[in-house]
Amino acid sequence: MADLIRGESLVRDEWTWIKLPEAAEPVRKAAGKVVMFKLTGEPAASDAVIDACEVPATGKVLIPLSVWLRRREDFASRVAVGEIGVWLDSHEEPADLADSLDGEVNRLPLIGVNFPKFIDGRGYSAGFILRNRYGYRNELRALGDVLRDQMFFFRRTGFDAYLLRADQKPERCIAALRDFSTPYQTSTDGNLPVFRRRIGQANPA
Repeated sequence: MADLIRGESLVRDEWTWIKLPEAAEPVRKAAGKVVMFKLTGEPAASDAVIDACEVPATGKVLIPLSVWLRRREDFASRVAVGEIGVWLDSHEEPADLADSLDGEVNRLPLIGVNFPKFIDGRGYSAGFILRNRYGYRNELRALGDVLRDQMFFFRRTGFDAYLLRADQKPERCIAALRDFSTPYQTSTDGNLPVFRRRIGQANPA
């Protein structure tokens, strides 16, 4: 069972992560290789698969963006009481979620971003965009292949909760949030990067 870290504490997860049903994913040939549609910008799930996704009638549930976009009117009353969160897959755009909420992303108490593989870093951009462009202030949760070595970078790009891969040790992951004292790039955390500090020293005015 996966552990959940919120902030720097191990906590009980009150949310049920809902995933799309397993289905044969369409593929096509490109440059001699089989490429999934979701890597080409085409829909990764059919309407039938989205409609077949079962969402519990009660409790706090984190549902796929595709299900939210297709069935959000069905969830209106549950959004009002804080029972619905939405998660994005790595190929999905924060803009689609924001548009569906008329820009009011803070109506959702939880947004998740899936990291399907360690090498797929698109989710970092999604987190940054949700925090900085859309002003999301509630829980932003990293999902999927969430590993110790990523923790510092999750937090730098706006994530404040982390559903660890089942084989990860939570105490090591919490410690990893403080792996580096000085960043080299600007990000969402307001931590002044090295180059800014050097400029400030050279030009104190």
